[in-house]
Amino acid sequence: MNIENTKAQMRKGVLEFCILSVLKDKEAYTSEILDTLKNAKLLVVEGTVYPLLTRLKNDGLLSYRWEESLSGPPRKYYGLTEIGQTFLNELNGTWTELSDAVNLITTQKL
Repeated sequence: MNIENTKAQMRKGVLEFCILSVLKDKEAYTSEILDTLKNAKLLVVEGTVYPLLTRLKNDGLLSYRWEESLSGPPRKYYGLTEIGQTFLNELNGTWTELSDAVNLITTQKL
C-alpha cells in the first residue's frame, strides 16, 4: 500500500470542508484560500482548488463577485451563500462526530 496515496485521499476528503470553513467569515479570492490552506499545512495545488470552487458554486454553496485589482487583473472573490452556510454547519456537526469517533478508536488500548 502506498502511504502517500492514502494521505492524499485523506486530505481530499476534508478539502471541501476546509474551503467552506475558510470562507465562513469573509469573502476571499483563490490565492487567499490557497495561502490559508498552505499555512495550515494542508498541501493543495491550484489545479485541485479551481475545479472544486467551480463545483461548490454550481452546487449553490458559493457565490462570487469580481473586484478590480490595483496590481493586475480583476480578482474573483468567493463567499458562502445561505445554503453554503447551512451546509457548513451540518459538516461541522459531522466532523465533530467523526473526529470524536476516530480519536476514541485510535487512542483505545486494546
